[in-house]
Amino acid sequence: MAIETIHLSQQAKEQLIKLKRITGVQTWNVLCRWGFCASLADPSVPAPAKIPADSSVEMTWKVFGGPYQEIYHAILKERCKRDGLGTDGETLGIQFKLHLHRGIGYLSALKKTANIADFLSTHLPFIEPSHKI
Repeated sequence: MAIETIHLSQQAKEQLIKLKRITGVQTWNVLCRWGFCASLADPSVPAPAKIPADSSVEMTWKVFGGPYQEIYHAILKERCKRDGLGTDGETLGIQFKLHLHRGIGYLSALKKTANIADFLSTHLPFIEPSHKI
């Protein structure tokens, strides 16, 4: 596993703060998981970008993935294969960061969400509100 520590950009931090307020979810890792999955649901390859690690938000891969860290790793690896990319540690790290930040951006751009149930059912159909996250 090449991804050990995840550093977020200041923009992603501000977007996560907004998402925490809208959803009531108070943990960065859960919102980051949702963002990662939202980006993976988009069939396009994330545009290459230099994403600064200029915020105070960081977490380990273990915290990000929780008990599902191996599943997230396998999904990322499979996505890289599908996109015609390598699966070496450096490529996985870059693609993870791109997917994570793109997904956080997607989630923070969502409108007309009053509560967590609306948020999940309207914008994240791949997550059922009854699931523990």
